[in-house]
Amino acid sequence: MLTVLDLQTTHGDSLTDITARVRDAVQQSGVTDGICVLFVPHTTAAITINSALDPATAIDIVADLRRLVPTRVDFVHQYDTPADAAGHIKAALVGHSVTLIIAGGKLLLGGSQSVLFYEFDGPRKRQVQIKILAG
Repeated sequence: MLTVLDLQTTHGDSLTDITARVRDAVQQSGVTDGICVLFVPHTTAAITINSALDPATAIDIVADLRRLVPTRVDFVHQYDTPADAAGHIKAALVGHSVTLIIAGGKLLLGGSQSVLFYEFDGPRKRQVQIKILAG
């Protein structure tokens, strides 16, 4: 079963907690044991697992990724804008997919773990594709 989550981001370099929506997709699938694969089909967006309990965590993640990959005008590739070029690099570092275990009909996440969508070049309409497999 493939589920597509539609997102509208409001700005670049932002994290959005999509954990509840992913949990809903798992519950609606009826799969009690298996895996849940999340895939972001965009070159300037990513997905990761981290804490969403303390908003300062997201602030630190965003700030340090900006520090590691600043938006600058000397990128060799600039398909659209310097922010777009930086977004390609950030997305390559963070990654476009995660795989989660489903057990007892629930996602196995640690107590402080959340599923976070990372926008690097918004605002944009985005998608997260969810593939749930019984196993």
